[in-house]
Amino acid sequence: MDTITEMRLPRTGGTTIHPSALVDPAAILGRDVRIGPFCTVGPDVVIDDGAELVSHVVVDGHTRIGAGVILFPFCTVGLAPQDLKYDGEPTRCEIGARTRVREHCTIHRGTATGRGVTSVGADCMLMAVAHVAHDCRVGNNVIIANNAVMGGHVSIGDHAVIGGSAAIHQYVRIGRAAMIGGVSGVEGDVIPFGSVIGNRARLAGLNVVGLKRRGFEKTAIMGLRAAFKMLFKDEGVFAARLAETRAAFGADPLVAEVLAFIDGESHRGLIRAE
Repeated sequence: MDTITEMRLPRTGGTTIHPSALVDPAAILGRDVRIGPFCTVGPDVVIDDGAELVSHVVVDGHTRIGAGVILFPFCTVGLAPQDLKYDGEPTRCEIGARTRVREHCTIHRGTATGRGVTSVGADCMLMAVAHVAHDCRVGNNVIIANNAVMGGHVSIGDHAVIGGSAAIHQYVRIGRAAMIGGVSGVEGDVIPFGSVIGNRARLAGLNVVGLKRRGFEKTAIMGLRAAFKMLFKDEGVFAARLAETRAAFGADPLVAEVLAFIDGESHRGLIRAE
């Protein structure tokens, strides 16, 4: 890779632009931004301090790249959505601070008929060839492994992990710290802290490994497990089990988060345990 040796446009604060890059003069670049070889940056783009476009990166549309973000070769951010209804409206795309977007990832801007913005939070890792579709909302500290794809309007909570080659249906909600197994087809909502796997995905249990890594106490995990068993493993109608779980464990903060997720608006319904 060539060394960045000169600036193509007059910028301040240590920002460098490789001579082969095409950066629109109207684009707003922060301090110490690095634009590598053969990158393209559109006029409505804002790139915050310390971000880096390694090489062959395209950023377009009304897009904001957060501080310290690294965009690796051949990824595209903020391009038009793959939606036939889209007619060039000035919708947005936002990438949070320190997120890393690896090779060949695609993150499209929102649509006028959706949220109007596609957002990826801070401190995320998107591995190679992942796709974030229009109007998706990805939280903070999310890991999306290689070749994972999602349809439009997907919502992913903080600290979730999406396994390699997983496919997530449009409008699906994935709760905080959930785990999606590799090569899983996810057609319904995944509860916070849940773990799903399979084609089509079924709720296999709780993401206990993730809970331990996040520093949750053993007693909190045990309470969540007891509630999970009552809610998804016991006999009877789901509505009755939901009421029983709410009465028995509703004061537990983690269980209350799961119950609030279940109560929330859903387009796809809830993934259940086998």
